[in-house]
Amino acid sequence: MCVRAQGKQLPTERERERIHCEIATEMDGISDVAVGVKRRSDELNGTSNGSESKKLKVEEAPPSRVLHIRKLPIEASDAEVIALGLPFGKVTNILILKGKNQAFLEMGTEEAAVTMVNYYTTVPPLIRSVPVYIQFSTHKELKTDASSQRTQAVLQAVSAVQAPNSDVQEVLNVAPSPVLRIIIDNLFYPVTLDVLQQIFSKFGTVMKIITFTKNNQFQALLQYSDPAHAQHAKLALDGQNIYNSCCTLRIDFSKMVNLNVKYNNDKSRDYTRPELPAGDGQPSLDPMVAAALSKDSSLLGALNPLSAAAAVAAAAGRVALSGQTGSSGVLLVSNLNEEMVTPQSLFTLFGVYGDIQRVKILYNKKDSALIQMSDSNQAQLAMSHLNGQKMYGKIIRVTLSKHQTVALPRDGLDDQGLTKDYANSPLHRFKKPGSKNFQNIFPPSATLHLSNIPQTVTEEDLQLLFSNTGGTVKAFKFFQDHKMALIQMSTVEEAIQALIDLHNYNMGGNQHLRVSFSKSTI
Repeated sequence: MCVRAQGKQLPTERERERIHCEIATEMDGISDVAVGVKRRSDELNGTSNGSESKKLKVEEAPPSRVLHIRKLPIEASDAEVIALGLPFGKVTNILILKGKNQAFLEMGTEEAAVTMVNYYTTVPPLIRSVPVYIQFSTHKELKTDASSQRTQAVLQAVSAVQAPNSDVQEVLNVAPSPVLRIIIDNLFYPVTLDVLQQIFSKFGTVMKIITFTKNNQFQALLQYSDPAHAQHAKLALDGQNIYNSCCTLRIDFSKMVNLNVKYNNDKSRDYTRPELPAGDGQPSLDPMVAAALSKDSSLLGALNPLSAAAAVAAAAGRVALSGQTGSSGVLLVSNLNEEMVTPQSLFTLFGVYGDIQRVKILYNKKDSALIQMSDSNQAQLAMSHLNGQKMYGKIIRVTLSKHQTVALPRDGLDDQGLTKDYANSPLHRFKKPGSKNFQNIFPPSATLHLSNIPQTVTEEDLQLLFSNTGGTVKAFKFFQDHKMALIQMSTVEEAIQALIDLHNYNMGGNQHLRVSFSKSTI
């Protein structure tokens, strides 16, 4: 049942159906509110019954700090509605009418509300890619029931974000930037540039993306066409998982307002300049960007997401694990050192990121190889971490192959040991469901994690062993039980070489050393 418009009678059921009220009586959190609609009721309802004889004509509402938002998607959350207002000032109250696809948003000042309405008149706001409509409400404030748990929870969340004495204020001061800095925590499955574009384009036009690895973490800079879109995406996605229970998004505003992208490849993309060259596949960070990154690092973790945003990613951009890559599990690895590389060395290195089924070094092009992983997710993960790394002194290139499988040599054909079948290898790291190995997948780093160390082996033994791989040991640290340790080489390339040489090394007594990359430093 709807409240009546002041001074108006609603004599018939048909008339009642044609008027889209601002407030429903079952939502008793608001009192003393007038209807104040300025459009025909059939327009508000999105329908027309052909009758124009019974129109409710109400004057357009004057400016107010309370805004009436219409045609919300049915799944829109409080956080997404609040995100519309945050770029313009403090949000002091909110009420969503779920059954009517409407909401009321109270801004801290009338000036902020006027700025918001004027802006969205020229740039129509979107929630989940659906246009919504904003106008002034006839009431001057929202009088919500103080006992409303939902209202209190949202207000507390907004207060936490906008507390003037907190470090968050520094973040809000840079909120007008259209550039977001994104860090992926718990990176188990690959997060590619295309995955980021797919997720973040739900909230506005993505213009540029640069991906890179810093401090052993996969990171990205993403530029929207408008700061409001960046604000919306941050509020909705910060703290959400891309995949179930992993690949957690940590999002903050960058102090940069424009990204300089030099190449269009798997590391960087300027969607406004498709003519850019592919370059060498390395992250195209110019000196200005690199300098700004160090300044941005102080902002990380400063802004917590609104509690109401917890369910946003499920509908607004979470990528399903199955069927998203549209590719096979076969990788093409090129620019290999053909004098040094073997199927076994490729099996060991790429096996850090998935279970290798087959490896084939190409007979007529021995600086290239095909590697078949167990599935396309593992292939994407290996590609994202190993493309551009140094192996045997050469920067390798890793791409997805058009092949669906790696063929074995025909019976009787000697291919000089260039093709190996590892389908039944006991060295697969991920064959056991629930293995801890699934939680410890990191990019190549100078620090290696060692496990399965015999009790009789000393620090000096391990330092000597790893020094013999051709590198320099910079630091070493035993875990308390001496069954595990961290060892730091001088470079990532040296660590890669040590892992290839010493993973599964027999330490005596049939105990084989386990080596993997670590996110820690010593």
